[in-house]
Amino acid sequence: MVDLRPVGYVVGLVIACLGLTMVAPFITDLALNTGNADAFGEAALFSIGAGGLTALACQNRAGNSLSIRQAFLLTVGIWLFVPFFGALPFVIGEPEVSLIDAYFEAVSGITTTGASVFVDVDRLPAGVLLWRGMLNWLGGLGIAFIAMIFLPVMRVGGMQFFRAEGFDTFGKVLPRATDIARDLFFVYAGLTILCMESYSLLGMPVFEAVAHGFATIATGGFSPRAASFAGYSAPIEYTTVLFMILGSLPYIRYVQLVHGTAKPLYRDAQVRAYLGWIAAAVASVTLWRVLTSDQSVEPAFREALFNLVSIMSSTGFGTGSFPSWGGYAIMVALWLGIIGACSGSSAAGLSVFRVQVLLNGLMAEIRRIHSSSRIVPLRYDRRTVDRDTLDAITLYLGAYILTFGVVAVLILDTGVDIESAIFASWTSIGNIGYGYGPMVAPTGTFIDFPDPAKLLMILAMIMGRLSLLSIFVVALPRFWRA
Repeated sequence: MVDLRPVGYVVGLVIACLGLTMVAPFITDLALNTGNADAFGEAALFSIGAGGLTALACQNRAGNSLSIRQAFLLTVGIWLFVPFFGALPFVIGEPEVSLIDAYFEAVSGITTTGASVFVDVDRLPAGVLLWRGMLNWLGGLGIAFIAMIFLPVMRVGGMQFFRAEGFDTFGKVLPRATDIARDLFFVYAGLTILCMESYSLLGMPVFEAVAHGFATIATGGFSPRAASFAGYSAPIEYTTVLFMILGSLPYIRYVQLVHGTAKPLYRDAQVRAYLGWIAAAVASVTLWRVLTSDQSVEPAFREALFNLVSIMSSTGFGTGSFPSWGGYAIMVALWLGIIGACSGSSAAGLSVFRVQVLLNGLMAEIRRIHSSSRIVPLRYDRRTVDRDTLDAITLYLGAYILTFGVVAVLILDTGVDIESAIFASWTSIGNIGYGYGPMVAPTGTFIDFPDPAKLLMILAMIMGRLSLLSIFVVALPRFWRA
């Protein structure tokens, strides 16, 4: 039987800390006299109390190191229970918001998906708008921690390839995971502050700059405006593109950069491929748009750049008219969303790393078929990829495609049209945030989806955020046997 006390201790502390962060939107609503401060006050007290009591009840096993099974339970438990407490301000402050809608919004925020069920975002109290951005930021930070520290140890989806890089590369400089986590926090916070200041200097109102800064670096996509980034100036859009890309690069490279080692960042095969694929996609869509419409080059380029980067980085910001382009642009966006950004960042999707390894493996197999006696080692970024890693990545690809199809069919069975169902599955599993289809078009949100479809999207968002296999492993009966 798995000892749940170490897991409960950490989850309790995380929930208590989440309650403490509610003080910021509480003060915001109190200062602006929005009438919604009590909702955050009550939610904060309940979260701090529940989390604190849970941690105290499990404190006698707090010093024990986590086993692999406990690490799986911890990652799943955080992303299941923390959104429940994150949803409390929505339920308390907005009586017309159902528990499922509130949980959907909180899960979307924590998983940095950015899909929403709130229609009139502009009318929401300032504290709620700030809280949505903070949920993105906290979720992105948590995912970066897990991607750098937990998933390589748990051998999920081929991430064991980065295990040595996450711990051994630093040698005596960063011998412990806590040191990596500390440096990661300062890098993440530094990028966020820099993003907020850049927005403010370019003329964005201070409150919007803060909320957008939280969501941009987390690649989360929650905006305090119903129109998202439509209507902002071109310099703001280009700046957002820059920070979306920065937020979707491997954070291990930033930690190395802080310690004076810049070479791994610009030599990283994943980073080069990510930027190259974005450039190719933007160039092709811009050319297609210029040739098939009366739009001039710069607006077409800027709109393609902003939206395609937003989709591939799994951010979810939009500029309004891009979904109406249809045809070629939508298909390019669909594939970019499936691929996703870099492993080890707050972005989601299959990840560039996994796609590169699969392509390299495919080419190696073709060479072996052509010359059966030829030995073709599989290499990635000047390192040999072992068979276990390739098998794990191949399994992950199969699980991703199968889950995508099953979720789409199940959503379709709830009464959602086929186009909306396919893109709902796509945006949930990839944590992308973009909505598309007849049921999304009227409001730009998922509010018109039936509750069973929303529950399926909630599950898909959590599965996509935890690299699918974490959920599958915990669901196995043998996982729970001693």
